[in-house]
Amino acid sequence: MTQASGRVADSVGNWVDTLAPDWSRPYLRLARADRPIGSWLLLLPCWWSAAIAAIAGGNAYPNLWHVIAFAMGAVVMRGAGCTWNDLVDRDLDAMVERTRSRPLPSGQTTAKRAAVFLVAQALVGFAILLTFNGFAIFLGVASLGVVAIYPFMKRFTWWPQIGLGLAFSWGALMGWACAFGRLDWPALLLYAGSIAWVIGYDTIYAHQDREDDALIGVKSTARLFAGKTAQALVGFYAAAVVLIGTAITFAGGGAAAFSGLALFAAHLGWQITRLDIDNPSLCWKLFHSNREAGLLLFAGLCLDAVLKAAS
Repeated sequence: MTQASGRVADSVGNWVDTLAPDWSRPYLRLARADRPIGSWLLLLPCWWSAAIAAIAGGNAYPNLWHVIAFAMGAVVMRGAGCTWNDLVDRDLDAMVERTRSRPLPSGQTTAKRAAVFLVAQALVGFAILLTFNGFAIFLGVASLGVVAIYPFMKRFTWWPQIGLGLAFSWGALMGWACAFGRLDWPALLLYAGSIAWVIGYDTIYAHQDREDDALIGVKSTARLFAGKTAQALVGFYAAAVVLIGTAITFAGGGAAAFSGLALFAAHLGWQITRLDIDNPSLCWKLFHSNREAGLLLFAGLCLDAVLKAAS
């Protein structure tokens, strides 16, 4: 399979396949540029945290540079994380129908070139990180430990989704740290709530690979919960709503913030009612819809900051 002809089975017909230069396609696929949903899900806790910091600080809106920098950082660091994941999992990916067409197992590029690409992405992310205060820089660097460990977790624990939650929720700490140069209860509670949210949506995602994972011995909460997934999601999503609501309370949030949280909660409830764990296409759509859930919460938080500053 050549670089030009290679496509990824679960992401076909996107802009990378049709518009990107042939030489760039394997690297854009490694970074999941053909599937931006992961960047959104990494970004949203950053934006929530920046918005809650604005509420707590009495500002009408989150720091605009932080909002922009988090967006850029989410794209490059999600790309770096996916590249690292693909390097670690290239042999496992070759045994799974949905992932065997990824750039490394399909031969679109080599592990050495992927490693160089990984370093390049990480350096861009570090350059963005250097624009923040010293505490936030330290906190951002600390996140790399969680990111490094995550791909190995599914080999030895039924709970790799916790590892993803720890990594993908780190932005819930960063927004507050960038604003105040420290961590306080609102950020810690938001982080915990985001972890519960990530465990929930990534369990839905993992049901796409449940049968292949069982054949090759890969563990996940999708396999662990199996037919009781809906009940488990009720617990995780409820925990997310309660913890995020407590974070909003501690930050001094008002009616608009809680209205955004209510819409977020309603969307999570809708996901549970629609879930069919034996329908991979539906699992993907429900997983993907968490972007809209997160944006509803962010909109409520931003509106609350505006109203609070104007009062």
